[in-house]
Amino acid sequence: MLRLTITKRQEPLGWSSCLVVFGAVALSLFFSALLLGLRGTPPLEGLIVLFQGAFGSRWAIEDCLIKTIPIFLCSLGVAIAFRLQIWNIGAEGQFCLGAVGATWVALSFPSLPFWLMLPLMIAMATFAGGMWGLIPAVLRQKMRTNEIIVSLMMNYIAILILDYLVYGVWKDPTSFGFPMTQEFSDGAIVGKIGSTSVNWGLFHCIALAVIFWVFLRFTKLGYELKASGDSVRAARYAGIPYDRLVFLVMVLSGALAGWAGFLEASATINRLQPSIMVGYGYTAIVVAWLASLNPLYIGIASFLLAGLRVGVENLQLDLQVPAAFGGIMEGLVLLTVLAGGFFIHYRFELRGAKR
Repeated sequence: MLRLTITKRQEPLGWSSCLVVFGAVALSLFFSALLLGLRGTPPLEGLIVLFQGAFGSRWAIEDCLIKTIPIFLCSLGVAIAFRLQIWNIGAEGQFCLGAVGATWVALSFPSLPFWLMLPLMIAMATFAGGMWGLIPAVLRQKMRTNEIIVSLMMNYIAILILDYLVYGVWKDPTSFGFPMTQEFSDGAIVGKIGSTSVNWGLFHCIALAVIFWVFLRFTKLGYELKASGDSVRAARYAGIPYDRLVFLVMVLSGALAGWAGFLEASATINRLQPSIMVGYGYTAIVVAWLASLNPLYIGIASFLLAGLRVGVENLQLDLQVPAAFGGIMEGLVLLTVLAGGFFIHYRFELRGAKR
């Protein structure tokens, strides 16, 4: 009789893996359409409104690019940690502390010229985010705590720090009671590209993507990261300093999320306020897995997830779909892509068996 068995693929699936990912995303859209239908919204019309709102005009595409920037940087940081199989779920808090660090520079030295102000803001944002990412790494290696739980809980601490500052010592006295800082000086604001609404942070993303792709692919340290992620025991046996690699990836991960916080505060909002926290750090987890942790693919996945956010905003306006629907769609994308990953690494086989 025939038996259905599951076997691990001996060779990578290759370009066919792209079909698996696209199929998984299509399946998530199908389930999203079903949910729209269950709440009384015409499914086809809902998907059309979603895509038109995301990619149907110049304004929509520019809005997608603006949202792509912080998602990309957070995703790149998360992917570096995931490559070592260190599960950094704290990009949201590291993004928050990066915005706080950049704001401290902008408020403390408002008269600095932009050529000195912006590098200082980046330095402080990456330092704050990196140190916030280092804490769960140290606790993991020294006290054997779970980095998933620690980094997740630290998100809430970071947000409370931001709230304390904007409701207290940094609150703008002319804000009519609203929790926000004073608007940054001109030297602390990252400008727009030409006549568009997209800021120069887009070029930060391109440069960092190339740098980290080269780092992971062509350097000894990048090879050690990959080898250690594949097998910790083999890495230790080969003399690779695994503990130091854990510290390194968490600092880099937090620094990139902090960089994203700097750009969001400086280029998009031009000040610090609670509304800066819109879940980019959590979306980064979906993007990292969707892009298979590849720095170059992360750019495409970040743009698509940013488009999903913009499209859901259009759904809210045109069809009165709840804001939470965007989070549901992100979750469906993550679940279907993770399920599709099974077929990338394994396959089903029918085998004959004698009694």
